[in-house]
Amino acid sequence: MKCAIVTGCMGGIGFAVTKQLLNDGFFVVGMGTSPKEKKQEQIASLGEHFLYVSGNIADANDRKNLLDTALQTGKQIFVLVNTAGVAPTVRRDILEMTEESYDRVMNINLKGAVFLTQSVANEMLKNEDENGAKGRIVSISSCSAYTSSVSRGEYCLSKSAMSMMTMLFADRLANEGITVNEVCPGIIATDMTAPVQEKYDKLIADGLVPMHRWGTPEDIAKAVKTLYDGSLGFTTGQSIIADGGLHIRKL
Repeated sequence: MKCAIVTGCMGGIGFAVTKQLLNDGFFVVGMGTSPKEKKQEQIASLGEHFLYVSGNIADANDRKNLLDTALQTGKQIFVLVNTAGVAPTVRRDILEMTEESYDRVMNINLKGAVFLTQSVANEMLKNEDENGAKGRIVSISSCSAYTSSVSRGEYCLSKSAMSMMTMLFADRLANEGITVNEVCPGIIATDMTAPVQEKYDKLIADGLVPMHRWGTPEDIAKAVKTLYDGSLGFTTGQSIIADGGLHIRKL
């Protein structure tokens, strides 16, 4: 049994990805910001092949604790899914965006993912080569990587930078048997989008999304699966857009 690390594992997408990995036979070590005692029911539902670590991905000590916990399982770390991410606490016009909000979003969404990926990749390099593969790294980016939202500029900046992070690690690790890709979700029904549900309900009804529906966390988990299960083993540095056609330009 191989080990997978998932950040943001208690959120909508992270939880769905964690369940998918468990169903596919992985031992999963997941990290979330909530204290363990507040997530006992969710944790118990995931079974004996799941370990929960409470921490903040932006904190170096918490990242080290996450990796150390995974290493202590004695299982080969084969998958990393960078799911942890936050939106601005308050949506502000980019002309009013604060440095405090910028730093918070960038530290969690980008810096934490960069340095966790760095640490995990160095461990994956020690793995035994299996049919040319030593590991799979997948990051959850966003349609905001290529779509302007002037009321949450810091979020867009963090996700567009994540796309370059994916390309950089993919380039460095391509010849090492480690693929690095990202999934860019569109409008997904999660706690993050719940406060603006009415806005997006109207936009989707008006045709913003050609498939005329919200995406689900399970939609994204299935896309992630194709990037770790070997189905796309010759693919690296790629963005898999899972947005129901939101990105399509039309006349």
